[in-house]
Amino acid sequence: MKKWLAAVLLVIVTAALAACGGDSKDTDKETTSKDIIIGATAGPYSDMLEKAIVPGLEDKGYKVTIKEFSDYIQPNNALDNGDIDANLFQHSVYLENFNKENGTKLKPLIIVPTAPMGFFSEKYKSVEELPDGAKISIANDPSNLARTLKSLQDQRLIEISDDVDPLVASTKDITKNPKNFEFKEIEAAGLPRAIETSDLAGVPGNFALAANLNLEDAVFLEDMPDKFRNVVAVREADENAQLAKDIKAVVESADFEKIIDKDFKGFGKPEWMEKK
Repeated sequence: MKKWLAAVLLVIVTAALAACGGDSKDTDKETTSKDIIIGATAGPYSDMLEKAIVPGLEDKGYKVTIKEFSDYIQPNNALDNGDIDANLFQHSVYLENFNKENGTKLKPLIIVPTAPMGFFSEKYKSVEELPDGAKISIANDPSNLARTLKSLQDQRLIEISDDVDPLVASTKDITKNPKNFEFKEIEAAGLPRAIETSDLAGVPGNFALAANLNLEDAVFLEDMPDKFRNVVAVREADENAQLAKDIKAVVESADFEKIIDKDFKGFGKPEWMEKK
């Protein structure tokens, strides 16, 4: 009987120790869950993460790694695959199209201040100075092209057909071009160089900053709709997770806005931030 009791006690003690070991593993897992990776394309939005977002997350107990990407495809693939926990590089229109084309389920979490498209010239300082037949270099990809034409229409330089959504307009939709501007469509990455050979060039903000152009030196800046401002994106399944709530809290904080005002001059603020 004593031997039997001893055997039973040994089983109970072993089970208890195993349970303690399991709790330890669970605790470790909870601790490492604070280790997160956020993706961004190299440039201003990687800088925004480093300067304005990561410090706030670290104050909340996260250990954050920034992973930089060199294209606009891999950051979403990595997020969808679970290789990263969030990303910052794209606007909601691009994200929506990416989901449709790739079957992914990624969600915009919050809009952040974004570098607008700048219209630069080495010859003229105002739109009124642009001559008849001026050569204007514009992006050839649909998203940036539509933004360029909308900005030119906002400046009353051209008119676009009322039957066309200005967010998807192309040069074929121009109904009035009173100064007979000559449009040259080129790759967006080449637009900073095109300033030298054009009368005016519409340069997307990220390419302008990468070329060390000062947004405040532009002839004019895009009046950017929120649809074209960049967002922090997460997986749909995680949009209500604690990490998502913490990222939103950091971006909505006064400290975040102070850093934007100091280090990201010329960046247009989203509507929610302007209303604060």
